[in-house]
Amino acid sequence: SVNISILLVAVVIFLLVIHHNFLSLSDFLRRELSDPSPLGLQPIDFIPAAPQRLTDERNDKEISVVIAASDERLGGAIAAMNSIYQHTRSNVVFHIVTLNDTVDHLRMWLRSPPLKNIRYRILDFDPRVLEGKVQVDPQKPDTFKPLTFARFYLPHLVPHAEKVIYVDDDVIVQDDIVELYNTPLKPGHAAAFSDDCDSTSSKVAVRGAGNQYNYIGFLDYQKETIRKLAMKANTCSFNPGVFVANLTEWKLQNITEQLEKWMALNVVEELYSKTLAGSITTPPLLIVFYKQHSSIDPMWNVRHLGSSSGKRYSPQFVKAAKLLHWNGHFKPWGRTASYAEVWEKWYVPDPAGKFNLIRRHSEAYEAK
Repeated sequence: SVNISILLVAVVIFLLVIHHNFLSLSDFLRRELSDPSPLGLQPIDFIPAAPQRLTDERNDKEISVVIAASDERLGGAIAAMNSIYQHTRSNVVFHIVTLNDTVDHLRMWLRSPPLKNIRYRILDFDPRVLEGKVQVDPQKPDTFKPLTFARFYLPHLVPHAEKVIYVDDDVIVQDDIVELYNTPLKPGHAAAFSDDCDSTSSKVAVRGAGNQYNYIGFLDYQKETIRKLAMKANTCSFNPGVFVANLTEWKLQNITEQLEKWMALNVVEELYSKTLAGSITTPPLLIVFYKQHSSIDPMWNVRHLGSSSGKRYSPQFVKAAKLLHWNGHFKPWGRTASYAEVWEKWYVPDPAGKFNLIRRHSEAYEAK
């Protein structure tokens, strides 16, 4: 009887210790997930390892890919990630930047069978990071898209990576993204972009959009602050929707702080060109990376598929492209766009049904 009593006391003490440790762990995890970093970038979810079978089939090299995922364009991000994953044998980890109210929808979508083995991390982007750096039109608050600035904060999003790829949500990848990841960057260069005036995409003008292919299309050269930079107005611009970043160099050069400086200056002095209405992400990048960036293969960013509903490229060229980019107003999920059937091959239906409704609404709008 005494032995049983002692045993019972020992079990109770053991359970109390376990309970205490569990509460301590719960408090720790709660703090980890709820305490915002200085930049308001919160880790929400992380799938750390692929199943052993997939690990055996794929190379050990880990490729970090950053992509922004807004709720109204979530289907685009899903299709982009699916196309990247299905074309690579490398261990790609997606760092998905979104807003807090999109997390549940995104997590549900990522449970779909075609995506269940994707490795990912979800990050909540706090728009307060941009206070004082972006002028929001009070008459058009919906035009402000904070996630377009996520690419400015790459070292905070992927703090332990030496190199990352950033892609927009309106792309489809048709080759192994490890090739893009291995793009050589010159010494001292923090990023590699696709130069517009050197690419096949630049041969077709975008009507009504101003000059998208050189600096004068993005910056107001009548402003003294811009003139003092001594940047030639006819310098070829680059597209920031797809790029490779050397984060070691990015941090050494304080690229994020430089970008924020020019964002804040624009709020005060209005330094951006008015010919490209709404283009507020590209100008600071053009300034900071003026003649200080490497180049990616233009086939890794075949652009302007969304500039019109017509087909500007031949089917053979589209098939040969390594990355297709529907930048422009005609997105393959919302309006009549060229080669939307290519995008649809990689689209995974929304289990919540929300994205499909948006698409049907857009098509009905176009039909009017």
